[in-house]
Amino acid sequence: QVQLVESGGGLVQAGGSLRLSCAVSGSIFSIDAMGWYRQAPGNERESVAIITSDDSTNYADSVKGRFTISRDNAKNTVYLQMNSLKPEDTAVYYCNAIFRITATKKFPAWGQGTQVTVSS
Repeated sequence: QVQLVESGGGLVQAGGSLRLSCAVSGSIFSIDAMGWYRQAPGNERESVAIITSDDSTNYADSVKGRFTISRDNAKNTVYLQMNSLKPEDTAVYYCNAIFRITATKKFPAWGQGTQVTVSS
């Protein structure tokens, strides 16, 4: 069973920083990509940052220059460093992975979500 365990959320004032972590466990053949998504009350879930197996990255325009996604292969962990946080960043943040259990069978997995609240 593949599991994604998230941590690092919390309450911070505008302009502050947080670092989210997502640790992956389970039997996986390979991982195509991992990313962070977020969902604020009344909004749809949106992509925040993506990192692929070759370390290519993609960011939402709203977080470019402020957020950095990275990966530690030794720890099977993906991080999201969030700087210069704004109240509009307030949301539940979800880790996502697109993984293969064989060379040809691909599936998604989601973390439980971690709350990030940015006060004015």
